[in-house]
Amino acid sequence: MKKDIEIPIAKDVHIALVREWNKEFLNKDWNAYIINNRSTPIDMVLIVSKGFDGEKKTSILRYAFGNIPSKGFEKIEMVQEEVLRLTNEFFVTFYAENKLFEKRFLFEKNSVNEQNTVPIPLLEMDGILAK
Repeated sequence: MKKDIEIPIAKDVHIALVREWNKEFLNKDWNAYIINNRSTPIDMVLIVSKGFDGEKKTSILRYAFGNIPSKGFEKIEMVQEEVLRLTNEFFVTFYAENKLFEKRFLFEKNSVNEQNTVPIPLLEMDGILAK
């Protein structure tokens, strides 16, 4: 019964926020990326993002990616500065090894700023990894 249910742990998949130059608007924006640092690809990737803080909530946004190769990444969305004042959640589900994996990633409110950035190897840029 319950002991027979295997719940796989999603490892080596990350969400990062990276500050990048936006040529269209001529300023720097925070962009969210999903990073597959696994040795195998991940398939049918679904991401649900939202921001919240008590009564304040953003719209819920949904994204789908068919396949993200091993050691690959995909840009998810641009995150506005006003939204970074809230806690931001990215809920990720994907298939790998013929199993369904899921993981919840959080960026605590007011934690995203350039002083907290670290090198993100696969992206070759500085950014912040979600917890």
